[in-house]
Order: sequence, then structure tokens, then C-alpha cells
Amino acid sequence: MKLLFLTDNFPPESNAPASRTYEHCKEWTNQGMEVTVITCAPNFPYGKTYEGYKNKLYQTEIIDGIKVIRVWTYMTENKGVVKRIADYMSYAFGAFIAGLFVKTDLIVATSPQLFTTLGGCALATVKRKPWIFELRDLWPEGIKDHGAIKKTYLLDFLTKMELCLYRRATHVVTVTKGLKENLSSRGINPEKIDIVTNGANMELFNPQAKDAQLLKSLALEDKFIVGYIGTHGMAHGLEFIMESIQEIKNKKIHFLLVGTGAKKEAIVAKAKELKLTNVTFLDPVAKSEVNRYISIIDVALVPLTKTVIHASLIPSKIFESAAMKKPMLLGVEGEAREIVEHYNAGVSFEPENKKEFLEALDAISSSTEKYAELQEGCTKLAEAFNRKNLAKNMFDILEKVNYKNKK
Repeated sequence: MKLLFLTDNFPPESNAPASRTYEHCKEWTNQGMEVTVITCAPNFPYGKTYEGYKNKLYQTEIIDGIKVIRVWTYMTENKGVVKRIADYMSYAFGAFIAGLFVKTDLIVATSPQLFTTLGGCALATVKRKPWIFELRDLWPEGIKDHGAIKKTYLLDFLTKMELCLYRRATHVVTVTKGLKENLSSRGINPEKIDIVTNGANMELFNPQAKDAQLLKSLALEDKFIVGYIGTHGMAHGLEFIMESIQEIKNKKIHFLLVGTGAKKEAIVAKAKELKLTNVTFLDPVAKSEVNRYISIIDVALVPLTKTVIHASLIPSKIFESAAMKKPMLLGVEGEAREIVEHYNAGVSFEPENKKEFLEALDAISSSTEKYAELQEGCTKLAEAFNRKNLAKNMFDILEKVNYKNKK
């Protein structure tokens, strides 16, 4: 079977969409599928091409058996709505043109932003092929919650476009039960929706000793480190975390935040304003380096702001941290909380609730027995969400959709 996959994030980018797509496509290739990915030159999150790449009109490479086509896009930093929409639209147009010349049996286009899936829908229509909408996050509902777009007419247009794409898709694959329930409540046939959650790459992320050299370079030896590694965006509530940190009395507890995003400058400014001395900020690191940084933390911080939409999400940090036996300090409601509490892999707090956050932090940092129990829970959680098994589940869905189309 020939598969065409549209995504605007792909390695060497190291964010969650890039990792999920690459790891799935690699497994599908190993199982005999002929996979072509159309993406852009790697540039996330700064909007600048990575070393060794150029923002060309069209270029190709082979990565672990996957044919990768990179098209020109308007590049911009991961902040500012208008410029990012221009980025998304340029990718969708380039992917559509490039996709016209790719032989395929099935098309997959991934969200959260809708323009990639619009490109997939247009290609499927022209090529008369089935297509799958991979739904990783609700958009534009998410940006509406954060007030990133305030013009009602634009939000209404995007919402209509969103529903149209769900209806036009041959099939939908979501990453949580909450997302499936959301679509079903809005009139999308639940029989055309499957769930394939995010998971852990057990080969890349596994228990290991703390990287002593890295700890020394950061002057964090003998600290109990609470780590956050990922996007510093509007959704993550990290300014709230800064405000809560100032009330921590235990001098041994230190926060390590690695990454960048639309709110990074504001978060750093908040830490300076509060004169926090127990926080270290670092720039993003390569995917191959992430496990080193996870190795030195004691607890993985996984927060989101308190919204209905966020209660339907499961952050991928949960699975990577669990695979390395790092208990979670989880500020997410809904299915994510259910998973962490079911496997006893962390301590939860209500999003943006300072009292609960401080109590949860104390609970996870003050008892060695409790900490050991949570580590055991992490192992069970990671085994239950092994990405190889999840990739196989989605492989079966792809074959099912392709088979139905040929009947």
C-alpha cells in the first residue's frame, strides 16, 4: 500500500507532532508500507531553517526508508497569529501542488491547524482517493479559548471549515476519547472515528542514571529538580507556575524549564519580576538530547490552563516521562488525569489552583516511599502506551480504510 502523509512538522524538528509522525511512519515502512511525507524545511520553533537545509521550492530526502518531500513555506517564529496563518497556508498550497505528482492509495493529513488537513482534503478530491483526518487538537476552538483570535466572523468561518473537513474526511483518527466525544456531539458519525493515543518511544526513552556532567554544568547537583521540557505557549499556564514557585520554602526544590514559545519572554520576565532564584531557563534541545535532560529531573511538570478543551487532551510529555520513570506533577483534567491516577504514575492538581499545586509538589517530593511507588506506576503506564503497539493499531486502521475504498 502507498501512503501519502501531510504534516508541517517532521524531524529533525523535535516537537510532539514531528515525533509522532516520524515514529509511526517508520514502523509502517518496516511493515512494508510505501510512505511519502510532504513537509517543509525544518524551522520550528524559531522560523529559521536548520543547519544543512534551505527553504527551497522542492527538495527530497530519504529518512529511515521514508521518502520525505520538503516544499517552500513562508517561515515565521512560533508566535503571532497572522504570520503563523500565512505559514500554514503556504505549506498547504505547496503540499497540495507536490502531492499531485505522488502516486498513493491513501492520504493522511494531521492537525492541529486546519490548513494541512485542507490540503489533504483537496488532494483527495482531485486524486479521488480516501483520506484520513488525524486530529491531535481542536482548532480553532483552542485559539478561541486563549483569545488569540478575537474577530467573531473569522472564528465562525474557521469553525465551519473545521466541521466541513471532518464530514469530508473518509475517516478520522483522534488521540483521545474526549476529542472523539467532542466530534460526536457536533454531529460527526462516531463510527468513522478511531482513537490512537500518543505514546512512548521505548527505545529512545528508558530509565537511566542522571547525567552527572549535565547536572554539574547546570550547577544543579543535590537539587530536587522539577522539569518542564517543551513549548512555552499560551496553553501551558507557566506564568501561574512562576507565581506559585515564589511560595515554595524548600530550598532544595529547583525548576528547570527547557524550550521556547509564544509566552517564553513573558514567563522569564515574570520570574525576574518575582526575583525567583530556584528556576533555570534553557533554550530548546535536539530530540536526541531530550532524554539527557529528562534523566536529570526528579519530577516531570505537565500543566495546562483550565479550559474545557484542555480537559480533552493528553500531553505527550506524560508518556516520555513515564518511560524514564519520572513521576508526573500533573495539572491537567480529564482523560490525562484518569490515566496518571489509574497507573499511580504521578500526583495531580487542579489547573491554575495554587494551593493544590503546592500540596501536590509537597506530596511528591517529601516521601521516598511515595516516590518509589510512583516510579513503579510510570513503568506500567509506559508499557501500556508503547508507541510501537500504537503505530500497529493505526496501521490496521489505514489498511481497513484502504480496503473499504477498493471494495
